[in-house]
Order: sequence, then structure tokens, then C-alpha cells
Amino acid sequence: MIKPIDPSRIRVQAPAKINLFLAVKGRRADGYHELCSLMAGVGLFDTLWMTIGTGTIRVTCNDPQVPEDPSNLACRAAALFHNRFSRADGVHIKIDKKIPVAAGLGGGSSDAAAVLRGLNTLYGQPFDQKALMEMGLAIGADVPFFIFGKPAFATGVGEQLEACEDLAPYHVVLVYPGVSIATADVFKNLNLRLTKCKKALKYFPFRKHSFDINRYLCNDLETVTVVRYPVIEDVKQQLVALGAAGALMSGSGTTVFGLFKDASIAQKACRIMERTRTWRIFVADLLV
Repeated sequence: MIKPIDPSRIRVQAPAKINLFLAVKGRRADGYHELCSLMAGVGLFDTLWMTIGTGTIRVTCNDPQVPEDPSNLACRAAALFHNRFSRADGVHIKIDKKIPVAAGLGGGSSDAAAVLRGLNTLYGQPFDQKALMEMGLAIGADVPFFIFGKPAFATGVGEQLEACEDLAPYHVVLVYPGVSIATADVFKNLNLRLTKCKKALKYFPFRKHSFDINRYLCNDLETVTVVRYPVIEDVKQQLVALGAAGALMSGSGTTVFGLFKDASIAQKACRIMERTRTWRIFVADLLV
């Protein structure tokens, strides 16, 4: 959601995402990995306020884990936008962080996409969606998905997107067990011989059929992250025991999500887990 406040200020919500399917097909000559994934947004949001005309690009955030320097993806997005637009007005970006950091939910990429979308609105839409997605790819592979703004099959390094039109509207319980892991570290330690999603990929049936979570809920990156953090498998088992139709680690981890058909059962599962654990737990709807 984008909400202009006045001609120089805007508020943008940046959603988290989950990977309902993530297969790693191989390593490319450029060092990146060829992926095939089904991604969907979920109703857990960071909120960004942007004020232009400040002279410099500055980022502030309520989460101490988030850098407030040029390495921040939101800061990089603003610098790239200004460079492409040939403006140097500056912008102050204030981030109210709700999405856990380095948790497989794409929070940093979503914030970067929100900056590109917000600045584009403030400056009167000088770029179309395709141009914004191309800018986003220069910042990170997940950024184009958040600009695309709908559930999508992603191929390439994640930038080639095709809308998924018939995804069931599940309720999602997100469990962040309090440990983070760098995506680059996961890919560095991935053994392609141990990946498990190849069979589901053979015919890539998702374009012709509804996504069946009993058959296709799969994430090749679990083979790395679960070894380091066995708690991920524990969380998956608990979610299923509490009524989830399926559970999976999102992205490179360590957040685990459970998909529920009934909102009341999802809320009950959240309450039960909150009573016995110190994990961060959220209930959100799949954004379809």
C-alpha cells in the first residue's frame, strides 16, 4: 500500500514473502544459482516513511540489526533511483521494522522495492513497472518480485516472473526461532547432489494445475539450514501437529511457515506456541 502524505512525503508498506516451492537447478557460470520458485507475499509488513528534498540520502530504523549506512538495501535503492532519474534531492527513509532480519522472508528486498515504488510515486511515475524491476534486480534478486506485486513463479536467479493466478488463500503462521543466517552462506554450502525438489520439477506442473501443497511444498535450501539449526524441523513438526496442512522453511531460513485453511485454527496454533516458546510468531494471510 502506498499512501502519499503531502507532495514531499509518502508512506509505503513492504510485505514479507514466503517460498512455497524453491528448487535449485544448478550453478551458473556467473556464480549465481539457477532457481525455480513459487513466491507469494504475506500480510506481515515493514512500514517506510520517505521524505524527499533532504539533500542527502539517509536511512533510520527502529531495529538495531538493520544498518543505517549505504550498505542498507533501501539506501542503495534510493541512490540508484536518483542516479537513473538524474536528481540529487536526497531522501530520508524511516523504517518501522516488523519483518525479522535475515530470516528468509525478504524484508530487506521488500524495503528496497518499497523505496523504488515510493520515490516513483513522489516524482510522478517517471518509470514504468518494467524499468523499476530492472533497477530492483541491480540491488537484489528478490526485489523485482516485490515490485511485481503478486504471487509468481520465478526462474533464472529469481527475476523472471510469471503470475500465479489461482493460489488458494491460506492463512499463514510464521515462526522465527530467533536465529539468522546469511543467504550467501547457505548457497555457498549447498550440495546440489543432496537437493530434493528435482522430482517435482521434472514436469513443472504448476502452470497447468493448482498448487498442491501435499505434493509440491519443497525447499532445497533446507538441506543446508536444517543441519545447522535442527530447530527448523522441530517447528515444522509442531505446526503440522497443530493443524497446518503443510509446513516449510522459507527461502534460506530460518523462518518456518505453516499453511492453514481455517483462520481460527491458525490463531489457536499461534497462541499455543506462544505459551511454550520464546520464538517470534506471526499470523498473516497469504496475499493472493
